[in-house]
Amino acid sequence: MPNLGAVAATGGNNLGIDSIFPTTQVEISISCRDLLDCDILSKSDPQVVVYMKDSFGDQYYEVGKTEVIYDNLNPNFIKKFIVNYNFEVVQQMKFEVWDIDMSGRDFLGHCETTLADIVANKGRQFKRSLTGVSGKNCGDIIIVVEELSSCKQIVYFQFKALQLKKPVWFLKPDPFLMLWRSNEDGSYSVVHKTETCKATQYPMWQMTKIQVRTFCNGDFDRSVRVDCLDYRHNGNHKLIGSCYTTLNKLVNEPLDKNKYELSNPMRNPIKTYGKLELVQVNLKEETSFLDYIRGGLEMHFAVAIDFTASNGDVSDPKSHHFIDLYTGRQNAYEIALRAVGEIIQHYDTQGMFPGFGFGAKVPPSNRVSHQFPLNGNQQHPYCKGVDELIACYRQSVNAVTLSGPTNFAPVINSTAAIAKEHQNGTRYFILLIITDGIICDMQQTKHAIIIASHLPMSIIIVGVGNADFSAMDELDSDDVILNVDGHNAARDIVQFVPINRYLSRDGSSIRSQVELAREVLYEVPDQIVSYMVSKGFKPKKASMTSN
Repeated sequence: MPNLGAVAATGGNNLGIDSIFPTTQVEISISCRDLLDCDILSKSDPQVVVYMKDSFGDQYYEVGKTEVIYDNLNPNFIKKFIVNYNFEVVQQMKFEVWDIDMSGRDFLGHCETTLADIVANKGRQFKRSLTGVSGKNCGDIIIVVEELSSCKQIVYFQFKALQLKKPVWFLKPDPFLMLWRSNEDGSYSVVHKTETCKATQYPMWQMTKIQVRTFCNGDFDRSVRVDCLDYRHNGNHKLIGSCYTTLNKLVNEPLDKNKYELSNPMRNPIKTYGKLELVQVNLKEETSFLDYIRGGLEMHFAVAIDFTASNGDVSDPKSHHFIDLYTGRQNAYEIALRAVGEIIQHYDTQGMFPGFGFGAKVPPSNRVSHQFPLNGNQQHPYCKGVDELIACYRQSVNAVTLSGPTNFAPVINSTAAIAKEHQNGTRYFILLIITDGIICDMQQTKHAIIIASHLPMSIIIVGVGNADFSAMDELDSDDVILNVDGHNAARDIVQFVPINRYLSRDGSSIRSQVELAREVLYEVPDQIVSYMVSKGFKPKKASMTSN
């Protein structure tokens, strides 16, 4: 993930974005030991949710979730978390552990600390007791943090195994591999898990793709342990055998030198339990978001604003659309428009935003429109900069009648139609939707997003107010790719951000422009790169000019 502070700085902005620059970026690895067992016929299925809060913030925001590991009270989570570490800021962290079941989830404990405390343990594990379940020993959470290297390479490799030992004489194993990188204190952190091959002593695993900084943090001579395990449905997987290697050996020595005997000291230290062989390996340079920006990629933003009746009567001071002419206080939409608009305007190549409203009755027909220009010009719905965008928004508030329903699909399809005409890798489109409520055309919206996922397009949804935004998490498919009627999205293109998380205590302004900028733009760089790579577009070489 590129440093968004560095990206923003290239835009020549006037927001003080330089303050986004972290002292460094760090990668967090998480494991747990002796967790509570909340299941009756099996073991807990743990997941860790990671939260952060800066000293100027009054509430935690979610950094992300680990994967769920089934039937395991001592999980080692593969998913890593990359966060900015600022030496001058107190960054509170909270780790909540949950048992995830089909029927719901059970709380297994939590730990609160600071990022500084974790970083102070660099080179050794940060281990703390989990608390929060009355009268119970909740076990421990173990956190390993490392400064992230700037290595931009990706390694592709494939393994096979031969003559794996059977668990019992009449059964063949169901083998899979787990790869672990060594830490400075001699411990190991898991970095990858392969698929399971069923009932075979001679498995061939699929090609694996992994960032070098994840694999070994750019240190090609760092020890990597490879465990070959026999899968068990109850999560109590049995170690067949282990071996050790380095990325240097994998990529720089011939294949016949990358053959390893699997040993298992816990069973018999002198016996071989099978062989592991490298089938193929390839090291490539990773293409970054900045490479495309420097190569001339043009980014275009469009804005769509929710004018449905759920926002409240515009004459009511409690309405999200109330225009306070007496005090000049901004309403929720103005706050969101200015806060987000001032971030994204520095990325938009032309600085012109097509601005639309939806869900209102528009004169002179007074029919409900799901896409009308804020400036009233259907042929040229563009606003120059944030101030003009807000001025046109205010004009619309006084001209239309709030109605409904809340339909997203029309504005998504409209932007997608434009993106469809520009699929040569030179332009990328981002639709910003600001809304207060629940989507009424969820199925159509899913279909529209799935179609858009094949195009040079991303969607940022900003929620205002205190409505139930749980449906947005389904669209913001970070963990499970969006699916509807048997069709999958080509990639995750949606980012949802609740604006209330960043408002000051009285709700009149944005508490942290830096944190808002980080979350609004967090997924966009990866979304752009994933599209370009999927279509085979390489960044153009930046032209060099001399003065």
